[in-house]
Amino acid sequence: MRVIIVWFKNDLRLADNPALHAALQSADRIVPVFVLDDHVPDIEKPGGASRWWLHHSLSALATSLYERGAELVLRRGEASRIIPALAMETGASAVHTARAHEPAMRAADSQVAAALQANKIKFHRHLSAALFAPERITTKTGGVYGVYTPFSRACFEVGVSEDELPAPAEIPGVRSLARDELSSWALLPSQPDWARAFPASWQPGEAGAHQKLASFLKTAVGAYGDARNLPGRQGTSRLSPHLHFGEISPRSIWNRATRAQGQGVQTYLKELLWREFSMYLLWHHPNLANTPMRAEFASFPWADDPASLRAWQRGQTGIPIVDAGMRELWQTGWMHNRVRMIAASFLVKHLLVPWQAGEAWFWDTLVDADQAANAASWQWVAGCGADAAPYFRIFNPVLQGLKFDSDGAYVRRYIPEIAALPDQYIHAPWDAPESVLTSARVKLGLTYPKPIITLTQGRERALTAYRRISKSGQDD
Repeated sequence: MRVIIVWFKNDLRLADNPALHAALQSADRIVPVFVLDDHVPDIEKPGGASRWWLHHSLSALATSLYERGAELVLRRGEASRIIPALAMETGASAVHTARAHEPAMRAADSQVAAALQANKIKFHRHLSAALFAPERITTKTGGVYGVYTPFSRACFEVGVSEDELPAPAEIPGVRSLARDELSSWALLPSQPDWARAFPASWQPGEAGAHQKLASFLKTAVGAYGDARNLPGRQGTSRLSPHLHFGEISPRSIWNRATRAQGQGVQTYLKELLWREFSMYLLWHHPNLANTPMRAEFASFPWADDPASLRAWQRGQTGIPIVDAGMRELWQTGWMHNRVRMIAASFLVKHLLVPWQAGEAWFWDTLVDADQAANAASWQWVAGCGADAAPYFRIFNPVLQGLKFDSDGAYVRRYIPEIAALPDQYIHAPWDAPESVLTSARVKLGLTYPKPIITLTQGRERALTAYRRISKSGQDD
């Protein structure tokens, strides 16, 4: 009897799963396994919101596997020890898994491969989480892209395969293997249950992913080009957590999107390639999550300001569009992409809080927290990453709010204490006459905070800090 292990990582699905498909081609029995590896660095351990999602996603995967004849084996510990040990325990002749992009997981893959090879067990890695192998996309001279636009053009030239792998109808498994109970991992929050509202927004698992995609392609992709920037509307796909956990393949999304109708389709495909670009950057820059790509930012004069960081985290800065975003994040585990940029810019520029602090908060509170996308996006906003706008281009959150939330629907949804303000003041309550504030039952400093810093003061402070590293670079 030929036994093969399928090591699930961020590919928690049955459809279009290359590792599972390849294993089934030659196995009599399959051992599906997921390892919760607490020995990776903190920047790769699941944050609180991700742990909530992972619990439900693993539960959905286990059910799907069981219905087809296999039991999901859950093991906790070092993957580099557990996978080889499980192979010896089951007499497996091979292990199939998805290619890892995260540095610690790549290292674990190498250690697993070496241990298996020593016992003459084959180890196969499959492209599953990305559309393209990162080493395959190179410049004309064989170099690494550092700018998105030429990278995306290269991806379009390579193209995406239209062939997808169907979910297997049967998966013959190996019964009665020792496995952890999912509940013993304590992935769900204890009291107080800060994730209690998450189920109203999300359905983790493969079925939820496909339902989300179908709804988006039917109702929103046509207007995506404009609607994606409007946080008060349901204009985005909200597929990012499903993609991160691999509940749906990026190839499935790409192919179905290309068959959809509407002017927004091409814009959406380019957004999928931004995700690819982030993974590509992490592959070529393993320290992306904590080290600025632009060396001069290593000496940037960041502020040591835990009070401002705390106000930002809790949506209490006094800047409505920023606070609305941070409250959406806390309540739903997600934040609209346009507002992510605004909130992140305010933290690193107006408040001068290091981008790594913002990245760490997003890592813990986002259900779609992804090491590549999180780090690349924060570095982009901070002006120290690839293809980043110059640091001195500073978002004005009031103007951003007026442009993208002109009727204040988004701010009113998450900041009810100022919901009665007229549209013209909803993004800058401090500009409202006292009579207007009184009529709206708003008392700045009591019912809603005054700004923790004025936008003019924050902008000037940011420019002064930037001039310091610019001068230092010239002196060198």
